[in-house]
Amino acid sequence: MAIPTFEKQKSDQAIAHLTINTIRTLSIDAIQKAKSGHPGTPMALAPLVYTLWNRVMHFDPKDPIWPNRDRFILSNGHASMLLWSILHLTGTQAVDAEYENLGKPSVSLDDIRRFRQIDSRAPGHPEYHWVSGVETTTGPLGQGIATGVGMAIAEKWLANRYNKPGYDIFDYRIYAICGDGCLMEGVASEAASLAAHLGLDNLCWIYDNNHITIEGDTNITFTEDVAARFLAYGWHVLRVGDANDVGRIERAIRTFQQTKGRPTLIILDSHIGYGSPHKQDTPEAHGEPLGDEEIKLTKRAYGWPEDAQFLVPEGVPEHLAAGIGVRGAAARQKWLDLIAAYRAKFPALAAEIDQMQKRELPAGWDKNLPVFPADAKGVAGREASGKVLNVLAQNIPWFMGGSADLGPSNKTLLTYEGAGHFQAATPGGKNLHFGIREHAMAAVVNGLSLSKIRAFGATFFIFSDYARPAIRLSALMELPTIFVFTHEAMSDGEDGPTHQPVEHLASLRAIPGLVTLRPGDANEVVEAYRYIMQLRHEPAVLALSRQPLPTLDRKKYAPATGVSKGAYVLADAPGGNPEVILIASGSEVCLAVEAHEKLVASGIRSRVVSMPSWDIFDHQPPEYRERVLPSKVKARVAIEQASTFGWERYVGESGRIIGMKTFGGSAPLKELQRRFGFEPERVAAAAKELLGK
Repeated sequence: MAIPTFEKQKSDQAIAHLTINTIRTLSIDAIQKAKSGHPGTPMALAPLVYTLWNRVMHFDPKDPIWPNRDRFILSNGHASMLLWSILHLTGTQAVDAEYENLGKPSVSLDDIRRFRQIDSRAPGHPEYHWVSGVETTTGPLGQGIATGVGMAIAEKWLANRYNKPGYDIFDYRIYAICGDGCLMEGVASEAASLAAHLGLDNLCWIYDNNHITIEGDTNITFTEDVAARFLAYGWHVLRVGDANDVGRIERAIRTFQQTKGRPTLIILDSHIGYGSPHKQDTPEAHGEPLGDEEIKLTKRAYGWPEDAQFLVPEGVPEHLAAGIGVRGAAARQKWLDLIAAYRAKFPALAAEIDQMQKRELPAGWDKNLPVFPADAKGVAGREASGKVLNVLAQNIPWFMGGSADLGPSNKTLLTYEGAGHFQAATPGGKNLHFGIREHAMAAVVNGLSLSKIRAFGATFFIFSDYARPAIRLSALMELPTIFVFTHEAMSDGEDGPTHQPVEHLASLRAIPGLVTLRPGDANEVVEAYRYIMQLRHEPAVLALSRQPLPTLDRKKYAPATGVSKGAYVLADAPGGNPEVILIASGSEVCLAVEAHEKLVASGIRSRVVSMPSWDIFDHQPPEYRERVLPSKVKARVAIEQASTFGWERYVGESGRIIGMKTFGGSAPLKELQRRFGFEPERVAAAAKELLGK
């Protein structure tokens, strides 16, 4: 017999309430067992996550990577138990790096029991490369919502290129939860401003307005009118006054879905640690386990068995399977049917989508890359880079990017016919204009890459400081992002030390998994890009010169293809038996060559090693590294217009490093080179001193 409508409504409310409390208690129990974590936000936002996942989002737990799924970002990543709970309860499946479904849950109940423990798929913060169903790594506050802006840009661009009448291949939305901390971080302001300018109406931020941070009530630091702030940006702003009101939450989200021309902020008033008799609305609920006695009292308030731990009541998984499971599977199947018909009608575009999703490159992606003839006057690294970028962008449809307001100086503008500029009215443009927003730019590049677009961002090398948090996350997520940094040494001489990067190479080289390249001439720039474009799981930084660098005669010196090894023998002693080795990167490679010629002319067997990338070289087989830097040759000189930190590993205890041990100065470049010892005579003299000659 069918349940009467009124009874069914009560039944639906009961199972929804039970599911919400399951999310809460799983979070509480996991954090208590780990003796570490943040219970307050999962307790407060369980109704929001339930509503988003079970009533709104197009997401299929059986295939968490299908291209047109809605994206969910937990920007306040310390609340990760929210995500682990919903991934477990929805039965979201694990997918490996080759896009194969592993036939097991992404997050098991045992993973939750081992929350924050080694090898658990329930780590302390969401980790993209580790857990299926995580769209981006979050933890550093503000980065998640900023990355979501990149995802929203990507959807707009993908829809513009691939959607055809009757074939909406891409029409997904991005939902990002954030807290007070996210909105206080500067990156959020940059990202929000850019999102409004671009009219990203596929983007919804949901602000957990609980008035609590670690130090206490937010009134000690954060008293701005958030609604007025976002209205001033140009966002659509909604407010839900009760985080437990599932109906109002859903209505607000439906309003977002119908809003055109601007992103939406939903301000959700909540109580951190909801249900805890003694810790609700306190800082203690933020970052500490509740404690055994408080947990019992809280569970009693929920109507939950006080002594039950990690309880998943009968009916909860089934309820979610009947909600997001059925809706998500139907949405995915509809998309699969659509893409099958699309493939028959638009086979070339469908092939692009397939290649892009697998991070493959199209045939002929490197055709027409420039080859630069020998030239003593040379070409600036940034100029060579600009020529390469314009070729790559024409060969690879989904290759795009831009600069933090420095396109003409970085030489990153795509100037070929049809390149276009990405704006609200022209979402098919491949030139992105980030404005003077380096923090947001790098996070947006991550969001684009997570959406499988091959993206680059650019600025002066000195301002990589602003981009570094997102670059680090790119390395953590193993994304093939590209960061183009120009003015990589003292070439911006007259601007002085504020614009002269000294410690930046060392800082970026220290990031695990990040490939840092500092090419020495125009052809090394080409080969650097050739190497970078074939990466699938590593981000790359290019440090490029502002000033022209002589283009080496590759008939006389070794070919620039040696860049793919990280370091290579560029010029060698007659017979290949050196007594001294000069090692350099970037603009100092030509300086090393000049010093080498002087040494050889004076009868000293000198070798020049161009070392554009420590990371690539260190990953070469030991035999190759020994051939390039034979251990028997102790006389070594490293030359680089940057901190000397780290060069000891290549020159050894008896070697010499000509580098920067102070900041630079305000003067023309040649004067600075003279002041700090970057002259061929000084390099040759150092080599002779090491040899006792």
